[in-house]
Amino acid sequence: MGRIFIISNRVAIPDPKRGVQAGGLEVALRNTLTNHSSVWLGWSGEIKAQDACQTRTITRGTMTYIVSDLSEEDYKEYYSGFANQVLWPILHYRLDLAEFTRRDLSGYLRVNEHFADEITKVLEPGDIVWVHDYHLIPLARALRARGHHNRIGFFLHIPIPPPEILTAMPNHDRLLPALCDYDLVGFQTQGDCANFARYLASEIGIPARIPGAARSTTGIGKMRIGVFPVGIETEEFARMATRAQESNFLKRVLKSVPGEIVIGVDRLDYSKGLAQRLDAYQYFLATNPEWRGKVTYLQITPKSRSNIPEYAEMQTQIDTKAGHINSSFGDVSWSPVRYTNQPYSRNALAGLYRAARVGLVTPLRDGMNLVAKEYVAAQDPDNPGVLILSRFAGAAAELDAALIVNPYDPESVGSAIARALALPREERVARQRALFAILLGNDINSWGQRFLKALTRKTGESEARNAALKSPAATRAH
Repeated sequence: MGRIFIISNRVAIPDPKRGVQAGGLEVALRNTLTNHSSVWLGWSGEIKAQDACQTRTITRGTMTYIVSDLSEEDYKEYYSGFANQVLWPILHYRLDLAEFTRRDLSGYLRVNEHFADEITKVLEPGDIVWVHDYHLIPLARALRARGHHNRIGFFLHIPIPPPEILTAMPNHDRLLPALCDYDLVGFQTQGDCANFARYLASEIGIPARIPGAARSTTGIGKMRIGVFPVGIETEEFARMATRAQESNFLKRVLKSVPGEIVIGVDRLDYSKGLAQRLDAYQYFLATNPEWRGKVTYLQITPKSRSNIPEYAEMQTQIDTKAGHINSSFGDVSWSPVRYTNQPYSRNALAGLYRAARVGLVTPLRDGMNLVAKEYVAAQDPDNPGVLILSRFAGAAAELDAALIVNPYDPESVGSAIARALALPREERVARQRALFAILLGNDINSWGQRFLKALTRKTGESEARNAALKSPAATRAH
C-alpha cells in the first residue's frame, strides 16, 4: 500500500505552538494517520480574493497537509450554496428547506475540479484515496477523468434518504451517479446503504443486493457499497470523563445546579430537533410537577452557518422557547433551562456527561450522532445515567438498550424523561453494561482499518481500472 490520501472539505493543521483541538474526523482517523504515510488535502478555511487564493503544503512529522483557499465566489456557491443549502437539507430529508440554483451547482463542481487538480499534482499510482462526505461527491469522477486508476473510497458521514426524495433534487442524475466512480462507498447504517442501493437500481439500472451484516460489502458492478458505523475512542473517553470529575469547571457547574441534570449537546442545526426537544421538556415539567426545582435541562448548542437565514431564524425560535419555559416554570432560585451557544472542550463535555442523570439525544435525522456514544462512555458504571435516543439517529441501530423515542412526538419524549429520572439503579446498570459493550465492539481505533481493508481487497478477476470502466454498470453510470 502506498500513501493514504484523506480528502475532506476542511483540514485542521496542528499548530506546534498552540496546538489544535482534534475535530471529529481527526479523532476518527487518528489510528489510520498514525500507522500510514498520509496526505490530508482540503479547504484551508480561508476566504480570499480570487487573485490571492493559494495552495500550501505543510509538513507535521509524517503527515503532509495540502490546503487551498477559496474565493468569495467559490465559498458562496460551493460551500454556503450547494453543499449546505441543497445537499445538507435534502440528505436530511428536508426538501422544503433546499434552495437550488444552477450557479451554485456549477460552483460546487468547479471546486471539486480544483481539488482534483491539486491531488493530480502529487498522487502516485500506488496511493489510496479516501474521500469524506457530501461536499466531495463528484471527486472520484474528476480524478478518473484525469487518468487516475488508484483505489478511491468514499464515506458519507450524514444520512442519505430513499430515492423518492433523492430524485426530487434537480440534476440528481448528473451528480449522484458520480458515486459509481468510487471503488467503495461507505455509509453509517444499513438503512442508508439500502436507500442508496434502491437509488442505483431505480435510476441507473444496477441490480443490487443489500449487505446482510454491518461492515459488510457487496458487489455492484465494480463499485461496492458497505456499512461502516463510526464509533468513538471508548476507553479513552471513559478515562477522560473520570478525570474531569476533579476539574474546577465541573465543580462550579454542579454547585450552581440544583438537583439532577438533563443534558443535550448539539450544533445549532434544524436536523437536531431542538425546538421539539424543548417542547418535550416543557411537557415533562407540566405533567411532573414534583420534579420542578429538582432538575435542570442543560443545552449546549454552538452556533453554525450563521450566515444562512434559516439558521438565524432557528436561533431566535430556540431562544424564545427556552425563555418561555423559564418564565413559565422557573423562580428566583431555579431556572429549568440553561441554554448556551458557547463551545466547550471534549474534556469539559466528558465531565458534564458523567454528571448528567439523563442524556437527551433526539435529532430529527442524523447520520450517526457521536454525542450519544460519548454520553454512554462517560457514565459511572456503578451509578450510570440514562440515554434517551431518537430512533432517527444512526446510533439507534446499535444502541438499542437506550430509551428509544420518536422526536416528532414531544409527549412521548417528555414521558421518557420522567421514566429515565425514575429508573431504578439496577436497570440503569444493566442498560449501561449492554451499551458500553457495544461501544467496545465498534471502537473508532479500528474503524479506518476496516474501511481501508474493504477498499483495497480484490474484487474480481481483474484489478485493472480500465476493466472496471468497461463493465455494464460503469457504462450505465457514465
